[in-house]
Amino acid sequence: MYLAKNIRFLRQRIGMTQEALAAKLGIQRTMISAYEDGRSEPKLSSLTILSNVFGVTVDGLMMRDLSSGEGKETLVHPPLRVLAVTVDREDREGICLVSQKASAGYLSGYSDTEYVGTLPQFQLPNLPGGRTYRAFEITGDSMLPIQPGTIIIGSFLEQIEHLRNGRTYVLVTTNDGVVYKRVFNYLAERGKLFLVSDNELYKPFEVGAQEVLEIWEAKAFISTVFPSPRERDQAVSLEAIAHMIRDLREQIVKSK
Repeated sequence: MYLAKNIRFLRQRIGMTQEALAAKLGIQRTMISAYEDGRSEPKLSSLTILSNVFGVTVDGLMMRDLSSGEGKETLVHPPLRVLAVTVDREDREGICLVSQKASAGYLSGYSDTEYVGTLPQFQLPNLPGGRTYRAFEITGDSMLPIQPGTIIIGSFLEQIEHLRNGRTYVLVTTNDGVVYKRVFNYLAERGKLFLVSDNELYKPFEVGAQEVLEIWEAKAFISTVFPSPRERDQAVSLEAIAHMIRDLREQIVKSK
């Protein structure tokens, strides 16, 4: 049985500390150490939680050496889900607006239907139907020529594996809050997403898969400010994006 080895491998793969994993299980950190050393085994209820945290089956967690690539099909991440939406009197789902001031509250209320119902709502024409949209007011100048205060309209992404490298997304994260970035998917290699700003003055950074609460693929934006030529010059070029991808790949290779 590969349980002890897999717990250590999967925890490190998603960048989670023993303390953080212990908190999810409601146990002491020393118990996680005991699990990973093979001195103790989790109860069935804890195995279920571990399965959900790591995005693997209980069978795969116990019976397959996941660190060697065996049972690679079990190394999937749980789906991201919208738990709260609102509709108008005509049963149309509205686009809820998360303003800069509301972003902090959204981190704790995003899955609360009552909270989401308090957010301003609007409709936009010409957006494809059958999807859930949300609007986020962005801060800072890290994504020039998109200006601070611009409202990004995003389409909900149900599976984190559906991320496409180089596209822009709004991510709702536990540690960094609501961020709008260009995303590169390195889940298979490191269990991480790399977030890149279009303004080259800002350095890329990474987030673990388990830090991500929601992902919204950018589909449109609303702004009352037109970009200046200087701001367009500061924005990332296609050549710069190619350099970013190459640099990120080199970082992956060096970290192995």
